[in-house]
Amino acid sequence: MEIEKILNEISEIENEAKKMIKEITDEKGMEEWRIKFLGRKGKINSITSKLPQIPQELRPEIGKRINSLKKTLINLYNESIKKIKKEEKFENLSFPGKRPKIGTLHPLTLIIREMTDIFFKMGFGIVTGPEIENDYYNFEALNTPEYHPAKSFWDTFYLNEKEKILLRTHTSPVQIRVMERMKPPFKIIAVGRCYRRDALDASHSPVFHQMEGLMVGKDIRFPHLKGVLTYFLHQLFGSEIKIKFSPSYFPFTEPSAEVSISCIICNGKGCSTCGYTGYIEILGCGMVHPQVFRNVGYDPEKVTGFAFGMGVERIAMLKFKIDDIRYFYQNDIRFLNQFG
Repeated sequence: MEIEKILNEISEIENEAKKMIKEITDEKGMEEWRIKFLGRKGKINSITSKLPQIPQELRPEIGKRINSLKKTLINLYNESIKKIKKEEKFENLSFPGKRPKIGTLHPLTLIIREMTDIFFKMGFGIVTGPEIENDYYNFEALNTPEYHPAKSFWDTFYLNEKEKILLRTHTSPVQIRVMERMKPPFKIIAVGRCYRRDALDASHSPVFHQMEGLMVGKDIRFPHLKGVLTYFLHQLFGSEIKIKFSPSYFPFTEPSAEVSISCIICNGKGCSTCGYTGYIEILGCGMVHPQVFRNVGYDPEKVTGFAFGMGVERIAMLKFKIDDIRYFYQNDIRFLNQFG
């Protein structure tokens, strides 16, 4: 290899490096420059690899020139990167800032999601309806007569008593609205806020949430109702709980039943929470009353169905072992943080 050629190559590398570095204004550019000239596969190492091709007696002089170039470029790099860092307006983002307070889901939202997920897996659709209702959907269509005590001004929030506009006392009106516009078979869950003139105490609130279910079709029987609710309660509270159906009365179902589960506090042995009975009443249910079907235009001779309803707060209190319903509405951050 000609000596003049390799010496020219060394000079060209030096000129190129000096010219290129003058145009660089940021650290990214400097890193690219370093890799190009001083990197493992850079131009300095490339020319160094040619030393074995040079005659033995000339290698020390050429090696000296290469080392001198390398030292020059390293100094040039250090000076340039120092200058760039000084000129840049650098903000150290590594210092931790004030961590923003991130909200968590409310316990009622958590339990509603868990409950609806269980029914959704069984094929139930999720529906909602208006919280401001009229007397027909809230009472009359549900086979609740004019003289029923629930229609008293002292039990229901009437917005316009003359026109019988009120805040719904349960989510059952949603079931009527669904049946008016849908043909069987279907199965739905209705969930939302309800309002009653209850004094606020540890177990009552004028505002509360309900979840109700409705299944209508051909040959729907009480065993279907028991199967759905048994599966739901076992999924929600565990397969070890015992479930009891007791006869009851509701104007919109016949026959009707109250559903109780073995006390989760004392495991069914009897305590003050369950009144020493070993069971806690948790929801109401029954077969849809034939008159309710007639009110929405269904023929009770051709279709049957079941309905059930439960208070979301009551479920949450049992699930999370909360002893006062007021905690859900006080917005105490100490209480809410437990569910984050």
